[in-house]
Amino acid sequence: MTSNIPGVLLINLGSPKELTKKSVRDYLKVFLSDDYVLDLPKILQQLILRIFILPFRPKNTLEAYEQIWTPEGSPLILSTDSIAKKLSSKTGWHVEYAMRYEDPSIENALLNFKKKGIFNLIVISLYPHNAMATTITTEMETRIVANKVSEDFKLTFTKPFFDNEIYIDAVSNSIKPYIKKASFDKIIFSYHGIPKRQAKKTDKTGEHCFSTGNCCEVEGEGSKDCYRSHTRIASDLTAKKLGLNDDQWEVAYQSRIGPGWLTPFTDRRLSELPEEGKNNIAVLCPSFISDCLETLEEIDIRGRKTFFDAGGKNMTYIPCLNDSDDTITLLENLVKSA
Repeated sequence: MTSNIPGVLLINLGSPKELTKKSVRDYLKVFLSDDYVLDLPKILQQLILRIFILPFRPKNTLEAYEQIWTPEGSPLILSTDSIAKKLSSKTGWHVEYAMRYEDPSIENALLNFKKKGIFNLIVISLYPHNAMATTITTEMETRIVANKVSEDFKLTFTKPFFDNEIYIDAVSNSIKPYIKKASFDKIIFSYHGIPKRQAKKTDKTGEHCFSTGNCCEVEGEGSKDCYRSHTRIASDLTAKKLGLNDDQWEVAYQSRIGPGWLTPFTDRRLSELPEEGKNNIAVLCPSFISDCLETLEEIDIRGRKTFFDAGGKNMTYIPCLNDSDDTITLLENLVKSA
């Protein structure tokens, strides 16, 4: 029997299954073998992965995970699980969640829907901004897996919600308590970086991206799907919502792997800000709905050390939205709009 009640599938990035070097290595191998993440010719991609990354990086990545892992497991998976349960509890909808890489898998989530006879699905990628390595790869993989599990699935993918008013309200509300408690020399919106070539690949005109210094502020086909443009629009809307002046906030990009990535780099800005007299700062990571390795370890631990080593006095990390009431309201709105 087929259910008329639509299902909701939430998809986040992924995490190692357990806190072991093998599990971290397996996760990195799957993640970095994705052509939408490491978008190089396959032979070159695998050479880099097998010669330069997998022999060395799992050890360092494991040590990073060890600093944020909880007794219950991965913070990212725990947060996503709680979001799914709260959304289901509030709405009565059947909500499943999955990770783009590793477990819980997209296939298992779709099999659960199939068992219940739910084939009409609203799929939400838990990334606010469009990018090859997040929303695009997630949609492509979900379609491929769905076709294998059942030809009856009807999938509706929500659009990136970077400029959704409810999302902007949610991010603003997450910042407000910290602003009320203290004044800051600067608030840093730190987004996950991507290679510039990937930003260019979403430029439908093939001519707009990075053609001028303000290309992201120019509306049109060239910037409509651009990750960099989305991050800047979202930051600007949030800053205006909070009544911040232009000199009170800035955008930076973290997690770069090699040359040619979006600038300015967060780690460099954290080391430069004290020299500029900005000794009291706040940092948030709006690329992520749920706190994860890139927020808890890279920013709140390593980034904090970078800032203090450079002479900074106080750094406040503002957590991601996680399973807040605002997050549930946002997702409920996205489903109803879809």
